[in-house]
Amino acid sequence: MSPTDRTRFSRRDVLEVLGAAGLALAAGCTSASPASPTDTNASGATPTPVGGAASCSVTPEETAGPYSDRVGMINNPAFFRQDITEGRSGLPVTLALTVVSVSGGCSPVPNAQIEIWQCDAEGRYSEYSQPGYNGTGQTFLRGLQTTDGEGKATFRTIYPGWYAGRATHIHVEVFVSGRTVKTTQIAFPDSASRAVYGTSVYAAHGQNPTTNARDNVFSDGSDAEMAALAGDATSGYTATLTIGVSV
Repeated sequence: MSPTDRTRFSRRDVLEVLGAAGLALAAGCTSASPASPTDTNASGATPTPVGGAASCSVTPEETAGPYSDRVGMINNPAFFRQDITEGRSGLPVTLALTVVSVSGGCSPVPNAQIEIWQCDAEGRYSEYSQPGYNGTGQTFLRGLQTTDGEGKATFRTIYPGWYAGRATHIHVEVFVSGRTVKTTQIAFPDSASRAVYGTSVYAAHGQNPTTNARDNVFSDGSDAEMAALAGDATSGYTATLTIGVSV
């Protein structure tokens, strides 16, 4: 797994590679969507609320991981796109992110660039050669959006798959005035992942054996990074998260 120019070789990067638990750098800040998102459990029974932390604080810093962008998408307008799927199969997810300034009383941060990247339903990343799959030269499930006046940006993607040793997640990097101000990861409720991985294109890959509690990134707490979900494993989800930054 080749590092990129933008990969951070922090203590958290080393911990991810070695599979050890890390220490969160700060408490997080999430907020529920206006529609009060719910997490539909695997049986489709009574949903329970997720997300919506009451506090306003800086989202924990996390490793960019071994598969961060290596082609400089932030410098290419073609990759500022709402739909990042490039035809990849999977359960539809509308990912609605909000960037707020914690030092400014959690006021919205407009004109920030949000870059996301994730694996496909089979746990494979674009841009990299991995065991059993060569994603070199491909750019699926990666892209950027610029936040609006309310600090919001929305992506159309699929529910992420999983790969050995990691809980289900999406990577996020936030830029303000061309400078990285936050690198973090989005967690997903274990119950939702179990439901999704029993369906259609995900079933062949099976269930993810690594839960959030056992994950080397989220094991120290994932509440501040947990997506609030509305929807179900049949029709798809809207996933919302507020990212608190120090600007």
